[in-house]
Amino acid sequence: MTDAPTAIPAIVDSHCHLDFPDFDGEHDDLLTRARAAGVTRMVTICTRLRNEPKVRALAEAHDGVFYAAGTHPMSVAEEPMATLDELIALADHPKFVGIGETGLDYHYTADSAAAQAESLRIHIQAARQTGLPLIIHARDADEDMARILTEEHRAGAYSCVMHCFSSGAGLAQAALDLGFYLSMSGIAAFPKSQALRDIFAAAPLDRILVETDSPYLAPPPHRGKRNEPAYTAKTAAVGAEVFGLDYAEFARATSQNFDRLFWKAAAGAGA
Repeated sequence: MTDAPTAIPAIVDSHCHLDFPDFDGEHDDLLTRARAAGVTRMVTICTRLRNEPKVRALAEAHDGVFYAAGTHPMSVAEEPMATLDELIALADHPKFVGIGETGLDYHYTADSAAAQAESLRIHIQAARQTGLPLIIHARDADEDMARILTEEHRAGAYSCVMHCFSSGAGLAQAALDLGFYLSMSGIAAFPKSQALRDIFAAAPLDRILVETDSPYLAPPPHRGKRNEPAYTAKTAAVGAEVFGLDYAEFARATSQNFDRLFWKAAAGAGA
């Protein structure tokens, strides 16, 4: 008699972009590979509100796929300013589970900093009013990001994940102090990212999520190639090492964290 095969631990890709052209015509195969790797649920993110119908359709068509929408900070200057009413209206959909991604990006688009801040505050209001988590993109804007998130939280609590966290320890601590979550992407698995791994290691385990941000930022051994949700497991394996856990324990902990933050996805289970 042989032992029964061990089930692959279930894990969640908390942030991907299934609507991007990199995946056109491949969604069924993509999701089959994800499930084979234990990635049973994912949140696909709309970064321009005019694309929301396409992203919504992907979530509607596939079990275990949920979605969020907002205006990416790098797109603020070329997109209509999101309104509070339109963001709140999106929350009526049963598979719409988060607000964003929004945030601040001064790496390439610092010239639109004022508009980015305005957009960010609108998205925060929507998160506050809907009770859905805010999904934050932050790049080269740590001081302003920490200040705005803190100011707004004092004005009224809301929940939040710092998606693809790769900023400094100061912003990490500011976010954790507000009760927010840090999401670990493939960047955390890069060999030269020890300082970032140290930031994650200093954070409470119950505030950690994992993601791909696919099609970007594939972890080793796929670095430099197209990322996809199945590779969540590669980053999670590194995360387990960072926290001194076995893979199943880390997968279970981060899935529980996802359910706590993305409560609407948890209520919808595999819908």
